[in-house]
Amino acid sequence: MRRTRLEDVAKLAGVSMATVSRALSSPALVREDTLLRVRQAIDALGYVPDASARTLASGRSRTVAAVVPTLDNAIFSHAIQGMQQVLAAGGYQLLLGSHNYDPDTETDVVRALSERAVDAMVLVGADHAPDTLALLRQSGTRTILTWSLSNHYPCIGFDNFEIGAQAARHLYDLGHRRFGMISGIGAHNDRARLRTEGFLGTLRALRAPLPAGAVCEQPYTFAGGRAGLRAVLAHAPEPPTAVFCGNDVLALGCLFEAATIGLEVPRQLSIVGCDDLPISAEVTPALTTIALESSELGRQTALALLRWLQDGIEPGRMEMPVALVQRGTTAPPDSRA
Repeated sequence: MRRTRLEDVAKLAGVSMATVSRALSSPALVREDTLLRVRQAIDALGYVPDASARTLASGRSRTVAAVVPTLDNAIFSHAIQGMQQVLAAGGYQLLLGSHNYDPDTETDVVRALSERAVDAMVLVGADHAPDTLALLRQSGTRTILTWSLSNHYPCIGFDNFEIGAQAARHLYDLGHRRFGMISGIGAHNDRARLRTEGFLGTLRALRAPLPAGAVCEQPYTFAGGRAGLRAVLAHAPEPPTAVFCGNDVLALGCLFEAATIGLEVPRQLSIVGCDDLPISAEVTPALTTIALESSELGRQTALALLRWLQDGIEPGRMEMPVALVQRGTTAPPDSRA
């Protein structure tokens, strides 16, 4: 069956091919009654515009690409959802890629998406292979970094050092002096490293430094949280009375493992996470965490991109708020501990 062409739409609508093209690319420039006839013809014929031809003609693909570390984490899906809703309302489609925290894979994904002539690229974090950044510079693709703050690129993110610092101050103010930390893997992940630096640096400033063995890096999984707690308990000189975890998934795994081995939370062990996932308020005891507005980050990223693409206003550096939400997994240390 022959593919419906632009000339078929023009013939059925009783207009020129140029008018159909204008109705597709700049509908505001077409009279309302003419636009209605063109749209009715498109619907009747099932016409699908040739995206590559439209891109060539307009210099715009009306697509934005987002590359995230993983699709297996709700914080990224929440951000993507917020981004997609705003972009769609602005007439843009969102393409998605992931790289499983591997910088070489990220380079390949960015190259593949760049070949689709996307109008802009959204990356997570400030850690990227030189080849990735070179690709984006050479292609001239507008690029915005998210989740982290940067002095070199437009960015919308969180102060990840402050996230760790808030957790440290909260636990210290409760009276804890023996701490542990279960971090995400720091390689190729500036967010994980900065949260660790914020936690450790703040405790050093409070004269409560962590001893060797009290910090453990784990993948962002429930199993990682379980393994992290076992490792910290096994290697710290004294069992900690409080543990900060690099995200809520690790914190929930830590909470589950504490129940398995008979540690009462928060009487014997206080736990702080980071993200404020919906499940974190529903477990028992409910998780104390540093709340990150991931959906709003996605929305603000999309709004900044639309201003850049439509009005030429390049984004600057936007810091999103972080706030500790105290629930049931933190309390003063048991005097018998």
